[in-house]
Amino acid sequence: MPNFPMSKRPAPAPNGSATSDDIRRILGPLDDAKFIAIVNLRPTVVDVEQASLWLAGDADVFGTGQPLKSVAGDIVAILTAGEEEEPGLAG
Repeated sequence: MPNFPMSKRPAPAPNGSATSDDIRRILGPLDDAKFIAIVNLRPTVVDVEQASLWLAGDADVFGTGQPLKSVAGDIVAILTAGEEEEPGLAG
């Protein structure tokens, strides 16, 4: 493996497995139980980024009314478990 100076190291591939640092960088501080549950999913960087976008309210990026699928959806479920639904949003 080439020895790149810190500033010249290539960024990880967006579809590569997310590291612990990637998860914390993208999602911010998490409690240990949620962090471990997400790590155990073995998400890609793209999965974590999609979940972050969804949680930030940018769900329209994926299509109005379309639920997240796969690992990104599992991440959102982990992060929102136990949260009460906002009034007026029940269908």
